[in-house]
Amino acid sequence: MSEWVYPRGSAPEGPWELSVGAAGSAVTVDGWAHTGIKVAQTTGGQLLTLPAAAEERLIVPLAGAFAVQIDGGERFGLRGRRDVFSGPTDVAYVTPGVAVEITSIGEGRVAVATAPATTGAPSQVVRAEDVPVSVRGTGMCTREIRNFGMPGVVEAEKFLVCEVITPAGNWSSYPPHKHDEITDTENSLEEIYYFETRTEPGAPEGAGAPIGYARVYSTDEQRPIDITEEVRAGDLILVPHGWHGPAAAAPGYDMYYLNVMAGPGTREWLVTVDPHHVWVPEAIAGLPADPRLPLEAH
Repeated sequence: MSEWVYPRGSAPEGPWELSVGAAGSAVTVDGWAHTGIKVAQTTGGQLLTLPAAAEERLIVPLAGAFAVQIDGGERFGLRGRRDVFSGPTDVAYVTPGVAVEITSIGEGRVAVATAPATTGAPSQVVRAEDVPVSVRGTGMCTREIRNFGMPGVVEAEKFLVCEVITPAGNWSSYPPHKHDEITDTENSLEEIYYFETRTEPGAPEGAGAPIGYARVYSTDEQRPIDITEEVRAGDLILVPHGWHGPAAAAPGYDMYYLNVMAGPGTREWLVTVDPHHVWVPEAIAGLPADPRLPLEAH
């Protein structure tokens, strides 16, 4: 297994089935310094505790509803959703340096995106109805973006967080791009891809083994990286540098991923597209957007 790839259940920490890069994580990766993630499957009434740490946190219900209690401060109710394919969710930003308790209202699944931070921003909630949702791209490159953790939506010090829906048979994170150096047109950002997949609606009962594929490759010989990975629900890929894309949903299976990005510089998403593929968006610009998106509308 690559040091950058973590199948579901391969990086557990206590009640967390996945815990990589965040404060207290059992798994730390050499050279990985700016982002982290925790994911847990919960039962009704289950309590998850995160101790005070020098990191900002964004609590993202993947399925179900949760209550969030910040030590000595606010209590937020997150209404959640049936699953990640059912539309946006309430999310809670937690300022650095405070402990937090997350209580599952019923059975659920929750992710916590993290980034080392000092001052952060005040703890806050972004409600589902306030999450900017856009359909981006055309043809087989159409995807849905939910930008709940981006500048202008949530106040934060370091991280940028969003989620992407790629319907069955489509490609997203394409053309391949990178953000691994600071220039006038690019920013240096680590990136986490956390995946969920499902068999698309209308398939025969009991059919399917939902899969997708993800690609990361190097920009030069000094920083080699070469990932071509089949991904399933609960899998994680880290992108420390290099070109990344596509994230491809196999025909018959819808794909979701949670992106967590942060780096040493400013909180800006500035990228360079692989020059070999920069022509593609213009070539398919005349195709209609995929009518299946936004997915929750159907």
